[in-house]
Amino acid sequence: MRKLVIPFIALAIASSCDIKKEEKGEMPEVDVDVTTEAGELPEYDVDWAEVDVSTTTKTVKVPKPIIVMEEEEVEVPVIDFNMPNEDNEERTIMVEAEISGNDHELDIKEIRASQNRLYVISTLEKLDTDIGDKKMRIQDQVELNAPDLDVKHIIVGEKADNILNNQYTYVDSMSDMKDEVKNAQVIYSGS
Repeated sequence: MRKLVIPFIALAIASSCDIKKEEKGEMPEVDVDVTTEAGELPEYDVDWAEVDVSTTTKTVKVPKPIIVMEEEEVEVPVIDFNMPNEDNEERTIMVEAEISGNDHELDIKEIRASQNRLYVISTLEKLDTDIGDKKMRIQDQVELNAPDLDVKHIIVGEKADNILNNQYTYVDSMSDMKDEVKNAQVIYSGS
């Protein structure tokens, strides 16, 4: 196999460059008793093709997502959650998803509590409106007045393949949730 590769490489190099022999070479002398004298390979001056790298300006089509965020006054649920011997703090609990293909609706449906954890359960429903190849972020939120609790988001719906959506747990249906979530106390139920 090697005998075929070397001539092919030599042929490829010879056909794409200018080669000038600069010094005569000689083969090593070999004695029958297997003693050898050092040989000398021929030297070559190889002029390889010149390569220049630069840039030019061209007009090309580049996909750009268009995300429009508008401020709008909406009714946001406020949840007061009091635990004995705990100080409450106000904060916004927000869920986001990045969608493409069709418009979707994202709603916080329930918040459940168990020990020091809140489970925020949202639904992600695909709508009929086609948005083409654009990507959009959608969100829902509630205001929470509660002690500092660990928040875990669970979205019931089909997960889109992008990095933003990796921060949440996705399930196909409410029955697919773990028992610890199913058994937690419902403290908020949205529309």
